[in-house]
Amino acid sequence: MRSLEAAFLVGVEGVTEIWLVRHGDCYEGMTDGPDPALSPTGHRQAERLAQRIKHLQPAAVYSSPALRALETARHIKEDVRVDDRLMEMTFELGDAGEIVFTESPADVVARMTAAIDEIVAAHPAQLVVAVAHAGAIVNYLADVMRLEPGHLRILPYFTSVSVVRALGDRRMVGALGDTGHLESR
Repeated sequence: MRSLEAAFLVGVEGVTEIWLVRHGDCYEGMTDGPDPALSPTGHRQAERLAQRIKHLQPAAVYSSPALRALETARHIKEDVRVDDRLMEMTFELGDAGEIVFTESPADVVARMTAAIDEIVAAHPAQLVVAVAHAGAIVNYLADVMRLEPGHLRILPYFTSVSVVRALGDRRMVGALGDTGHLESR
């Protein structure tokens, strides 16, 4: 069993663990235009996330520059490192109000991979939190899991945690969309 765990980078010395977090809710009563702040619900979600993480003392917290992601990240740690590559997939609204993605999944994966690889290099054998967006997270996780774009049918809920373990060039997914911190107490 230990060799199976080691194959998935569980309990292996030198592994960097990246917690990919979707930002908190910003759509409840959204009136702030294309870069909305967290809603009151989003602030409560981010606070619960921060309570979950605080005893783990992450080495660093990274965030996309979007206000909703920055506010989520600052609940965890005041000193947040901003990385544009953690932004959501670019999109436009179609004629019927539908979302039309204008950035390819391959481009999203390339920029997310570059960001995560730099984070891993900067924080060997440490825990790091990266606050990003649903589409960017899902595309990156699908790539790590060697799934074709669009084949990972999950929408990470607000402040959900997906864990990626990294050692050298190896990446393994350890959790998908965990929202245990949002459960009723």
